[in-house]
Amino acid sequence: MRRIVVTAGTSGIGRAIAERFISDGDQVAVCDIDERAVAEFASAWPEAMTAVADVTSETEMAAFLGAVEAGWGGADVVCANAGTGGPAGRIEDLDYGAWQRCVATNLHGSFLTCRWAARVMRAEGDGVIVLTSSTAGIAGYPFRSPYAAAKWALVGLTKTLAMELGPVGVRVNAVCPGAVEGSRMDRVVAMEAAAQGVDEAEIRRSHAAGVSMKTWVSAADVAGTVHFLASDAASKISGQILAVDGHTESLAP
Repeated sequence: MRRIVVTAGTSGIGRAIAERFISDGDQVAVCDIDERAVAEFASAWPEAMTAVADVTSETEMAAFLGAVEAGWGGADVVCANAGTGGPAGRIEDLDYGAWQRCVATNLHGSFLTCRWAARVMRAEGDGVIVLTSSTAGIAGYPFRSPYAAAKWALVGLTKTLAMELGPVGVRVNAVCPGAVEGSRMDRVVAMEAAAQGVDEAEIRRSHAAGVSMKTWVSAADVAGTVHFLASDAASKISGQILAVDGHTESLAP
């Protein structure tokens, strides 16, 4: 039985990841900023460890991760999954506070999560860390500069941590989802449509048109890739950036 930690694990991609590991009989701990989502997840999966925590708060993350460490002694798989879409618009029109909040959730939250994971896994000489980046982290993304900048930074963090932790047996990889079906992407589509002055159907069409397979992906598709990266079948895979997107050719509108 493995010990699994998933940030933002009560909905969307995070929930799909958490539930995939729960179905294996693993111990799973999730945190999320949404109190209602945490309560609903705890009701659905009472065997899981749950906490309300903002990944950008050092205090709240220390409390959540400290509880995991006290209860389990460490973790075998840590998924730094929390993120936010941030604002949409031309860079000259963006609010600095909105930029900061986007970068903080996507990047600083992953730092706090990975800092803890690195410490406990280095002590055990084993472990897997998976960060959730985005296709925006490997391609330009017009009108979404804070999101793209933060997700690119996660690629650099992944590569660097793979170098730092590889010698002690810890593997670090990132997944880069494309357009993922669900309520979060519905909000992103509405935001992008407003920023570009087009209707939502056009935004949805453009997301699919820029992909070789002409399709969106599901949270389950991403969870399956994370599950593989955490398995023995991926025992020599580290420092890799795996797109789960049907092959994005362009994110340009």
